[in-house]
Amino acid sequence: MEAFLVSTGIVALGEMGDKTQLLALLLAARFRKPVPIILGILVATLANHAAAGLVGDWIARAMGPDLLRWVIGGSFLAMAVWMLIPDKLDEAEGGHQRFGVFGTTVLAFFLAEMGDKTQIATVALAARYSDLVAVVMGTTLGMMIANVPAVLLGDQVAKKVSMQLVHAIAAGIFAVLGVLTLFNVGKLF
Repeated sequence: MEAFLVSTGIVALGEMGDKTQLLALLLAARFRKPVPIILGILVATLANHAAAGLVGDWIARAMGPDLLRWVIGGSFLAMAVWMLIPDKLDEAEGGHQRFGVFGTTVLAFFLAEMGDKTQIATVALAARYSDLVAVVMGTTLGMMIANVPAVLLGDQVAKKVSMQLVHAIAAGIFAVLGVLTLFNVGKLF
């Protein structure tokens, strides 16, 4: 349960103001069809985070426990710093006529998540926790928690929530996870 809850919370906070959340706002404004956009985000996130989780699981098995602890602890600390760097949305590609709203959302979200903070966090979380399914479910739920309101409420949410504060909280959580991992603290709760 810890892996699920930590994964959900970290990604939900980390996704606030992220380029994929901005992409959700853009798609919602452009297509005005929330259901296929939300379903597209879900499918893309499941595929992307499952792959990232498998990589993290492989890393955990390939390294010895001492090296793994230092790599994961360092990764969490690096993520803490990275959370404080604002994201910019890359130029959105066309193509919605060819793939439809759902297909365009799946493709755009999958590609936007490649190398993104939440994908890297999923790799680190899967390496940290031995429950791959709980991590992928948690990171996916975190993405949905952050992006569904963006699709449904659009600019109203962005105007009322301080992204700097949200990113600072997420950075703090990553820093705590990094320190706990480096000091070999097994359970967080």
